[in-house]
Amino acid sequence: MLENETAAIPKDCAECPIRHRAVCARCEADELEQLDDIKYYRSFEAGQTVIWAGDKMDFVGSVVSGIATLTQTMEDGRTQMVGLLLPSDFVGRPGRETAAYDVVATSDLVMCCFRKKPFEELMAVTPHIGQRLLEMTLDELDAAREWMLVLGRKTAREKIASLLSIIARRDATLKLAGAGGPMVFDLPLTREAMADYLGLTLETVSRQISALKRDGVIALEGKRHVTIPDFDRLLDEAGDDSDGGMLA
Repeated sequence: MLENETAAIPKDCAECPIRHRAVCARCEADELEQLDDIKYYRSFEAGQTVIWAGDKMDFVGSVVSGIATLTQTMEDGRTQMVGLLLPSDFVGRPGRETAAYDVVATSDLVMCCFRKKPFEELMAVTPHIGQRLLEMTLDELDAAREWMLVLGRKTAREKIASLLSIIARRDATLKLAGAGGPMVFDLPLTREAMADYLGLTLETVSRQISALKRDGVIALEGKRHVTIPDFDRLLDEAGDDSDGGMLA
């Protein structure tokens, strides 16, 4: 694990950009103090492996900034990206000794880590942590089921629009942005990574992004800076309704 001195590491919990969404979101001041005693920050450079599948995990934690991928490798060497870890997402499973997937930093990544055994002990006596982790786990399950539909039934254009809507919605939530007006964010994935995650070719991803831009669904500055003028229109392109659910 390499320390990235340029990464933005919060000085304390009050300054943490994910405080309202992370596993500690409901913690009282005394509970935060207990978490503070067992936490440490780690930063990873883009492309660096956070942990390999099968390795013993001595920590759990939350993504503070950046993005990581969850990847599974088959016996013959083929790999499949099975998930994304965005800011506030939780890494690791209390009660599980080893990592189930490879976790790789896609961009420069900062994590708020907790020593695993003390965290498990704290969970047992701190309902706020256990309740919040259960909520996050159920949200993750819902997202996985939704993603099965994205990969299995949606067209290439709908897949791209779906991924953009997921990232845009999370970015707005972290920024506590209100409804209405354009949504602006930096796309944290390369087009190659998007193709891998969506099961598309690089050429298809580039073609569909260009089509969404040409049709005015999105605006691009360079390859990463995205503006969504009308989020409801993007949801229409993704096959979703205005509440973020799937159209019947």
